[in-house]
Amino acid sequence: MSRNSSDASVALPTDQELVLKVIPMPGDCNPNGDIFGGWVMAHVDLAGSVQPARYTRGRMATVAVNEFIFKQPVKVGDILSFFSKVTRIGRTSITVKIEVYAERHFKQGEYAKVTEASLTYVAIDEQGQPREIPKD
Repeated sequence: MSRNSSDASVALPTDQELVLKVIPMPGDCNPNGDIFGGWVMAHVDLAGSVQPARYTRGRMATVAVNEFIFKQPVKVGDILSFFSKVTRIGRTSITVKIEVYAERHFKQGEYAKVTEASLTYVAIDEQGQPREIPKD
């Protein structure tokens, strides 16, 4: 995991929607004391599904994790803000960019970008087969 990102506070995005806020707890830690990457990934998937659900208006499934970058570790007590932006709408699928910012527990008001990802969701019917996304 790269630790090249600086600890300087960054501004939160204004061109994306805040879709989830969550605070990781001690039970979410790996043996190093950082939050499990899989815990972060699960929350990114939840956050990423918010905007596509508005378009699919029904069942959908995650079909691809196109990119997933852990920039800095997440610590117990960080307030995580998940921002989302639709980057592509196809016939049956929607791709979303998710950025995660940590407001550090003891440095409230200062933010660090900890994760960014791109995920694709596909609209599915009751049999789990791809279906067209409604156009209206």
